[in-house]
Amino acid sequence: MKMVKNSISFDFVEKQIRKKTFGILTTISPKGRAQSTGILYGVSPPNSKFSLYLLTSKDYKKVENIQNNPYISFFIPFPHYFLRFVPASYVSFQGKAEIIPHDDPEGLKAFSQKRILKMNLEQVKQPDMKGKLVIIKLKPNRKLICYGLGLSLMKMRKEPEIGSYTVNVPPERL
Repeated sequence: MKMVKNSISFDFVEKQIRKKTFGILTTISPKGRAQSTGILYGVSPPNSKFSLYLLTSKDYKKVENIQNNPYISFFIPFPHYFLRFVPASYVSFQGKAEIIPHDDPEGLKAFSQKRILKMNLEQVKQPDMKGKLVIIKLKPNRKLICYGLGLSLMKMRKEPEIGSYTVNVPPERL
């Protein structure tokens, strides 16, 4: 297989991740089965350690799974809105999850960056939600796996092997 030199940087991939708010979290159940769920995410500030934050009810299965096994996988799709027949680009990573309080300052900051996330954050202020919410902090391993992100569809059609590549999170951001 031909080795392809990647010219896409972590900075570019991070900017694309920041444009989105939806990803798919995969956790492992106590019985060892993979369990996936779609969820909104926020991203840590650019000058801090690279992490993603998820706001959720502490009663959900994903929280129980993470408490039993903190290793996760996270997938962010980038669908082609006009060319629906073309496979979506994506960013995926494996890492570790940590359950943190719903009022964690960095988690709240991550959720205050986009309108849809701010709307979710309003749940924290509801009296009936007091004590029911947690934030899940996702800390990726160094390698982010990407497909098609930032690449020309025409070029990928001619050279399919260039579609899949990895970028590394800089050590100072881990």
